Amino acid sequence: MATVLLVDDEAPHLKALEKTFTRENYHALCATSGQQALDILRQQQVHLIITDLMMPEMNGLDLLKAARALWPETEVIMMTAFGTVEKAVEAMKAGANDFVTKHLKRAVLIKSARKALERQALVAENRSLKAQLAGLQTERTIIGSSPSMRAMVDMAKQVAPSRATVLLTGESGTGKELFARALHDLSDRRDKPFVAVNCAALPESIMEAELFGTEPGAFTGSQRRQGRFQAADGGTLFLDEIGDVPLQVQVRLLRALQEGEVVRLGTNHPIKVDCRVIAATNKDLEDEIKAGNFREDLFYRLNVVRLTPPPLRDRRQDIPLLSDHFLTRYAERNNRQISGLTRAATSALSAYSWPGNVRELENTIERAIVLDKDGVIDLDDLPEHIHNAERERRSITISLGTSLKEIARQVIDETLRMAGGDKRLAAQLLGIATRTIYRKL
Repeated sequence: MATVLLVDDEAPHLKALEKTFTRENYHALCATSGQQALDILRQQQVHLIITDLMMPEMNGLDLLKAARALWPETEVIMMTAFGTVEKAVEAMKAGANDFVTKHLKRAVLIKSARKALERQALVAENRSLKAQLAGLQTERTIIGSSPSMRAMVDMAKQVAPSRATVLLTGESGTGKELFARALHDLSDRRDKPFVAVNCAALPESIMEAELFGTEPGAFTGSQRRQGRFQAADGGTLFLDEIGDVPLQVQVRLLRALQEGEVVRLGTNHPIKVDCRVIAATNKDLEDEIKAGNFREDLFYRLNVVRLTPPPLRDRRQDIPLLSDHFLTRYAERNNRQISGLTRAATSALSAYSWPGNVRELENTIERAIVLDKDGVIDLDDLPEHIHNAERERRSITISLGTSLKEIARQVIDETLRMAGGDKRLAAQLLGIATRTIYRKL
């Protein structure tokens, strides 16, 4: 049952609207002012808002902007007894789904409400289908439509055809290996081997042998064996966790990069190799250089082009798409019939900070699928710390003894952040005059 918030300062008209929507099997909430409607929205999300345009203190357009700041997916229909083209255009630009005149036939308003809710459902379905399509294409697909991800993908496309060494940096779980594979797949080496080496997982005692190969007599029991550089000849060698390579190995690695040749352990004969090297690390290599743990000359040889995939908290608009993608993948793998995520679950996932980035989100979705009992992922299927994320996002913690001046500053700063820097909107969310915001700042 869809929840509709009806807002009108004319009590008789509001009562008539409530009766109409209740009869049509909607869950109707009523507010006699924009501020009262805002109070309701602070407590819960609704599917649709139908609001009068001309109201005292907070008009319909102001309510529309405030509602969009709190719940971006909520649809809004604007009503007015004084319909004008200018007001309609302004409402639509602000994000209204429709603009109707008051006292029209109830069937017309119900039709407009249904269209708004259908549009909302289509947007969610389109997002889900895009995720499913991405899942069908490849499990290595880079998913994301946020500006930061689009910029990163565009840069990867530009760099891929070259022979330049690429250094991928950033937090764990952001998809550095996905980008490494994408660079390989988009290059003219795509039909040659892609060899991935997790340097952190290789013991120091065997790392040289693994990378460069061995000859009989190199050590007890050694045999003639090619290393990872030779295995990647003609293709791409991905050195993950490059910051964990010991200094002794870094010397030989630098020579292999500069000369394009390797020397197997147990011999002095160089072997020519042609492989493009992509390295990745979650460490700050400049700090490692200062600490004496990483060679500066090797860093500059690796850092020809640097790509830093953004953390998930900096591209929150990609979270619903990623969630749908993982939902499709792991429902199939675990032989579960899952219809989707509820709006509340999607909202909580989008609010969480994701310190483990995409990898943490992926594991969370798989866990939810395994533990789900009714075929729909809801808040109760998510871990408690994510369950509470939405409420935490809309609250701040203030220590006892904090001055009232500092409390006011923190509340204003956080509300301005939520309102995207719009001081007028922040004032409406706080229930104070705009001039008070300027005075406090």
